Amino acid sequence: MSSKGSAVKGVERRLRVGVIGAGIMGSNHARVLAGLPGIELVGIVDPLPAHRSRATELIGCRTFASLNELFAENVEAVTIAAPTHLHHEVALTCIGRDLHVLVEKPIASTVKEGRDIVAAARRAGVTLMVGHVERFNPAVAAIKAAITGEDILSIAITRVGPFPPRMSNVGVVIDLAVHDIDLIRWFTESDIVEVQPQLSSAVAEREDIALLQFRTASGVLAHINTNWLTPFKARNVTVATRGKYVMGDLLTRQVTECFGFKPDGSYSMRHLPVGHDEPLRAELIAFLDTVRTGGMPAVTGDEGVASLEIAIQCLESPAKPAAARKGPRRAVG
Repeated sequence: MSSKGSAVKGVERRLRVGVIGAGIMGSNHARVLAGLPGIELVGIVDPLPAHRSRATELIGCRTFASLNELFAENVEAVTIAAPTHLHHEVALTCIGRDLHVLVEKPIASTVKEGRDIVAAARRAGVTLMVGHVERFNPAVAAIKAAITGEDILSIAITRVGPFPPRMSNVGVVIDLAVHDIDLIRWFTESDIVEVQPQLSSAVAEREDIALLQFRTASGVLAHINTNWLTPFKARNVTVATRGKYVMGDLLTRQVTECFGFKPDGSYSMRHLPVGHDEPLRAELIAFLDTVRTGGMPAVTGDEGVASLEIAIQCLESPAKPAAARKGPRRAVG
């Protein structure tokens, strides 16, 4: 741990934290950080005046137009919620200042950039955590607890919804499926070794439908169904093990477990207890606790790179996105 890291191990003083990026996600980071005990939100960096004005109005915190302005305020840790193509440059700059870093998913635009960030944090001895916030969804935590120690056979995840107007530079694999690639690796505690993607560009320039099949090193079969064509959001996870079948709705946070299977086809069913924490709040608390203690981050840089690598494999597979359909395009968004 760097000297800066050792200086913040105690909880007796407030940890000075900054946010980089004042878009929707960055503004949420700042909102949560402003309400955490033991934290001083130094401010938000964003080059766009409109973003800075909105952040000031919504959160009431200071804003800065450049990283150097934030650095001048003796910030100790940062969360990076800038556009993905900026993650590499911004993260390396912050790590070069011995700052602890939480970087939103995906960790970077390419695997090489992600590995650069991991290597730099390791050399500097600072905390690096990747913001795979879905791990902190109370329903996901309940599923993880229910299948721990079980012989997992298969996992199926559905993550669908309407086209997001803010999206322009990535498709559903990087925007949505990377969440579930991470969950598959986390649930199984195993690497993904086989990838079979089917992609299509139906109404968007990049892939907006993805049916992704995987096999893990431990033999688990997994499936992700994701798109930007469904007029409503749905987030569902099912996990089959030799002893139980677990179903979770990540939006309503209801998790049900089927168990006690009998030869006549009967079984028992129960609803599992699920917490009420805001996932982003739980994630940021986990990051800041790691900064203070110097422990292992909840989502390491290596894990973030591994999930990104699988997502990119899906995009680079021989099964390329089909051309957009000809004829009238229906409205989306």
